[in-house]
Amino acid sequence: MKIILKENMKNLGAQGDIVNVKDGYANNFLFPRGLAVMATSSNIKILEENNRQGALKREKMKADAGTLAEKLKGLTINIGVKAGANGKIFGSVTPLQVSQVLKNQGYDIDRRKIEVSDIKTVGTYEATLNLHRDVSVNIGLEVAAE
Repeated sequence: MKIILKENMKNLGAQGDIVNVKDGYANNFLFPRGLAVMATSSNIKILEENNRQGALKREKMKADAGTLAEKLKGLTINIGVKAGANGKIFGSVTPLQVSQVLKNQGYDIDRRKIEVSDIKTVGTYEATLNLHRDVSVNIGLEVAAE
């Protein structure tokens, strides 16, 4: 079934994309939650009109994401965690923790835009910030025991 996404979906696509999904997934999950609409000819015409009107807004958002990426490039943040004597962390470092540290430094980035590998020990790591559909930047993470 062809659908039009109303919101960004991590494994499906971005808002406004027309994608093929199985009928049950669309009818039982996407439609009831308001995440998508059926790709009928009238809905596609509405989407095209919205895309035409929203092109300038999207370009501005992309430019803003690009300037933020330039500011963040090469940034390394320190995260203090509770760890055992052998350097193993109690729990793990999550995107929420990275988001809070960035917010304390003046960068308001949503936790859902941050990808962190599975961090279970003290050390140096990288996190990917997906600031826009086409703009992402890697920052360094210094994980240290408190």
